[in-house]
Amino acid sequence: EQRASKRLRKESNGEDEADKRLALITTIHPHLTIDLVHELTETAKKLAASGKGITACDESAATIGKRFEAVGVENTEENRRSYRQMLFETEGVENHLCGAILDPETLYQKSSSSGKVFPQVLQERGIVPGVKPHLKVATIPGTNGDTFMQGLDSLAVRAREYYKAGAKFAKWRSPVSIESSTGRPTDLAIRANMHDLARYALICQSEGLMPIVEPDVSLSGVHTLEEAVAVNVCVQSELFKAMIDHGVYMGGTTLKSNIVNPGRDCPRSYSADEIATANMFVFEQCFPTSMKGANFLSGGQTLEEVSARLSAINKQKGANPWNLRYVLSVLFQAGSGLLCSTV
Repeated sequence: EQRASKRLRKESNGEDEADKRLALITTIHPHLTIDLVHELTETAKKLAASGKGITACDESAATIGKRFEAVGVENTEENRRSYRQMLFETEGVENHLCGAILDPETLYQKSSSSGKVFPQVLQERGIVPGVKPHLKVATIPGTNGDTFMQGLDSLAVRAREYYKAGAKFAKWRSPVSIESSTGRPTDLAIRANMHDLARYALICQSEGLMPIVEPDVSLSGVHTLEEAVAVNVCVQSELFKAMIDHGVYMGGTTLKSNIVNPGRDCPRSYSADEIATANMFVFEQCFPTSMKGANFLSGGQTLEEVSARLSAINKQKGANPWNLRYVLSVLFQAGSGLLCSTV
């Protein structure tokens, strides 16, 4: 009886502490209700599940059309729907995925086997459905080619609709390129893109979507690993400062970033351990401990490179609190493409 009483008191104290924490968060972030804070936090935790990853199935019709063409598949809405259904309903997929980023088109499509919309299909498997709300990339004049992502003006309305359709999180990509010969990225481009990500995150949280922020420093170029580290520290420090300044609840967000790599055409080669050291250095300088995890972009790398680099990064992670893994899109779906080409 004494042990049971002690356990009940401990549980009660834990509940009291959690309630106080929620009350504090909503005082600092008055635009969020206690229920919304809880939902955002739980979604962030689910997307940081150990041993699982996120798949990006958010290609536009034009992008996936190029992949279909490569394997002789006609690019129709029905073929896109059928293809996504094959991925989502693969036996045992829930053992490896905790989340799936969808194109808005896919968000409203249904499974032909159950008649349920894909967000419901995913949730019943324990996979959190999300959506890509950003629009198209545009050039910033006077920057030698730096860009920004369009779509903030109508984001609140679209985020509200996506949440009603079953999405639990969103992902916004802000691309950044390194080109020292032309002075890129400019300070203006870094500030503009990272502040856009902060505004996106604030809007999404207010509409119920847990925001994934994606500062994407491109692999293209001849820059060294050391140059990449310097740019990534500038990018991430600007991003997280902007998010805090905008009033974003950091415990209800997740990072999706490029792995810190040398340029694809860099004349010097680096080992997986050297790349891992660079990535952990950037995180230790910038990454808030309140965020549950980070998901590395896998594009532009082979499966062997992805596996070796992620393994080395996690070996060097030590006592740092984040769950670090890849978001797989092309690599995850490559087998499906090969299957289509043989049918």
